[in-house]
Amino acid sequence: MIKDELNHVRRFAAMLTAAAVRRRFPDAKLGGVELTESGFHSDFDVPRPLTEVDVAAIEEEMHRIAEAGADVWPPRCRSISSAEALRLFEGRGERWRVEWIRGDGAAAPLVCIEYGECADVYAGDPPEAAPEAVPAFKLLHAAGAYWRGDSANPVLQRLYGAVFADRAELEGHLAWQEEARQRDHRKLGKQLELFMFAEEAPGMPFYLPNGAVVRNELEALSREFLRKYGYEEVRTPMIMDRAMWEQSGHWEHYRDNMYFSEMERRPLAVKPMNCPGHMLLFKHKLRSYKELPLRYAEFGQVHRHEFSGALNGLLRVRTFCQDDAHIFAAPAQIESEMLRTIELVKEMYAVFGFEYGLELSTRPDDSMGSDEQWAAAEAALERVLRGSGLPFRVNPGDGAFYGPKIDFHIKDALGRSHQCATIQLDFQMPEKFGLAYVDERNERKTPIVIHRAVYGSIDRFLGILIEHYAGAFPLWLAPVQAIVVPVADRHADDALRIRDRLAAAGIRAEADVRSEKLGYKVRDAQLRKIPYVAAVGDREIADGVLQVRERGRDEQKTLGAERLLTMLSEKIKRRE
Repeated sequence: MIKDELNHVRRFAAMLTAAAVRRRFPDAKLGGVELTESGFHSDFDVPRPLTEVDVAAIEEEMHRIAEAGADVWPPRCRSISSAEALRLFEGRGERWRVEWIRGDGAAAPLVCIEYGECADVYAGDPPEAAPEAVPAFKLLHAAGAYWRGDSANPVLQRLYGAVFADRAELEGHLAWQEEARQRDHRKLGKQLELFMFAEEAPGMPFYLPNGAVVRNELEALSREFLRKYGYEEVRTPMIMDRAMWEQSGHWEHYRDNMYFSEMERRPLAVKPMNCPGHMLLFKHKLRSYKELPLRYAEFGQVHRHEFSGALNGLLRVRTFCQDDAHIFAAPAQIESEMLRTIELVKEMYAVFGFEYGLELSTRPDDSMGSDEQWAAAEAALERVLRGSGLPFRVNPGDGAFYGPKIDFHIKDALGRSHQCATIQLDFQMPEKFGLAYVDERNERKTPIVIHRAVYGSIDRFLGILIEHYAGAFPLWLAPVQAIVVPVADRHADDALRIRDRLAAAGIRAEADVRSEKLGYKVRDAQLRKIPYVAAVGDREIADGVLQVRERGRDEQKTLGAERLLTMLSEKIKRRE
């Protein structure tokens, strides 16, 4: 089934949901319907929050209605003018649909869809033919949602539904969704003791020791590439004068996402980005063309305001660490530096085995700079992408306010896409800060700045990795790489001695010397997703060996402690 046909089917299924809600709550009002990649979500004004019991009852009612036969299926569709739509929905007392018609629907061609006593209106064209059969559907859950996403508006109840052309596709999607639930980084973050959140700092992650280990490994990997590609690491303050943010353009374009403070009656802002601080670093002395390209990198903690309803574990937080860098370059160096940056990203992503797609994002409505500057910047990025030989697509209007950008969208183990790495070209900020270098003719010139990040947000990247690996980090990244398990209490000293030997070689090792049965301790290590479990008992001590089990494998290997140490060290070095 082609996408347009499937979208019509999903809209019809949403009307089936509305009919079922109306039977359970006769005074329910429809807020609106939005189609998704897997179905739809519909908002309803009902007397109380919907529970899991309500969701199950509404789905049962949907099946009862659908089984009633052709006299109620399919919904009727027809084109309708906005004036006629207003009269229809005002007469029905559908206040939310009336508000939508007067706003977004005022100038659009409209379609009215009616199903029994229920009706909706949407922008678009009616389907050429209605589906003969009720589609395969499943109501997933309910949640509160502000009307039109505005926290100043009332909260409606949102029902999420999955809809596919046939039962096999639906079952496949539900299995995928269950796998996604099992991989949820919030669940695994708690289970593996990686991070936590607290009311004392809403939306701001606390890293437990295990999580700090993984973050440190990610930073160490990044630093290797910084050295390889000629970056210098810097640090800039967390709080800076508001005037600087006005100068950079962030005040005009980004202030709703910023936090503010004051010192001695001087207005300050907490940084949402590192770039203005790097501009000041470049400006602190007169530069020569011989210093270019100058590459500054920072693991900078930034703060951005997010509504509480938008927070999502590590994937959407109010403070995070950017692996940010800025390349100050002469115009002739732009394309070679951007190609070089693409190579850096490709190499780093290869460590994780990520597939990715590239996207060229062009000038947004809220931007600064001349048409000529934007045209030149966008043309330069397109030449770079074509020169890279990598396929890409254009995403119109999604660039940064100061320049166009190239975004990398990685795919995780479940095929979900995440925008992480970004390379942005900026003609604006260097001018605003009066940056200059002296060229070969002893003339002052303004450098071009390339903004780039690979992880983007280290916190978000970690959340993606947790779900990508289902918490089973590769050996080099695992918080605990090996655990030594004594068969009985009398073997504890031997287990500790082997643990110490591994740790002295730089391997993150533990020994489980609790007075528990061997099977219990092995299962606990498996739940903690530790890559290697080494058991030691009477026979192993006598033979000078260990029984080693690798995560995900049933068979055991008999290895000497020195052989285990060498094997682990080599695998960690190769980042296997």
